[in-house]
Amino acid sequence: MTDQSTRAGFVALIGEPNAGKSTLLNRMVGAKVSIVTHKVQTTRARVRGVAMAGASQLIFVDTPGLFHPKRRLDRAMVAAAWTGAADADVVVLLIEATRGLTEGVEAILTALEDKRGAGQPVLLAINKIDRVKADTLLALTEKMNARYAFDGTFLISAERGHGVEDLRADLAARVPVGPWLYPEDQIADLPLRTIAAEITREKLTLRLHQELPYQLTVETEKWEDRPDGSVRIDQLIYVVRDGHKGIVLGRKGETTKAVGQAARADMEAFLGQRVHLFLQVKVRPGWMDDAERFDAMGLDFKDGNA
Repeated sequence: MTDQSTRAGFVALIGEPNAGKSTLLNRMVGAKVSIVTHKVQTTRARVRGVAMAGASQLIFVDTPGLFHPKRRLDRAMVAAAWTGAADADVVVLLIEATRGLTEGVEAILTALEDKRGAGQPVLLAINKIDRVKADTLLALTEKMNARYAFDGTFLISAERGHGVEDLRADLAARVPVGPWLYPEDQIADLPLRTIAAEITREKLTLRLHQELPYQLTVETEKWEDRPDGSVRIDQLIYVVRDGHKGIVLGRKGETTKAVGQAARADMEAFLGQRVHLFLQVKVRPGWMDDAERFDAMGLDFKDGNA
């Protein structure tokens, strides 16, 4: 479908860490393409999810949550977030109804005033509306629109799906007329190796909770399609200290085994084929300052310069 009745464009989801951007992306796309956990700052790379809305194709750039960066990795993640927003046809600022206009949201709005492209629509999506009373929600809506001239406001629950279709329809009408940029059945433009690594990292994050917030990364070292239609995936889990290796492995390797089982199930559902997953844990003290690791995450090492 490539005639001029079709539309296609990029949509940047921005907001504070854990505002629900990844959950909204996955809801829009209809599949899990971005890591979703209760832990702050779980998205690292600019995950592009592709969603269809009638004759419109929406390419979502799920940016890392915007926050005050201290380390090189943090700075590179924030730079990636603003680059994603600047390049988009439409920007959606997602905030939590329960938290409202926080200092972090205020900082994002201030930056938006400088970084917003000419004529670039900016929409407000207030998420987790099922957790606050109607009068609180109305007051927050009025407060946000008094603070910034949004082109539209949507009240949603990304987790439950409330209001998401209204937002989708609005975005579909805003993206430019033109041919689709991806095949109709494609849901993400990240390499499968990267998606597989993100799935494993999500399972590790869920399993380990607060023990190793940022200090591990996962890379797909080898991907081998087998004659029987299955795939063998070898992955390396990098940690920064010997003590962390023990935490990731768990007693008699139980943690890594449980993570591998959960990750394999998700990979099989995503790929539609049998997966043989092999995980190995390695200590690499300087990986958070290693340009090669940044490349693997889709981040620019130079963006981390202070």
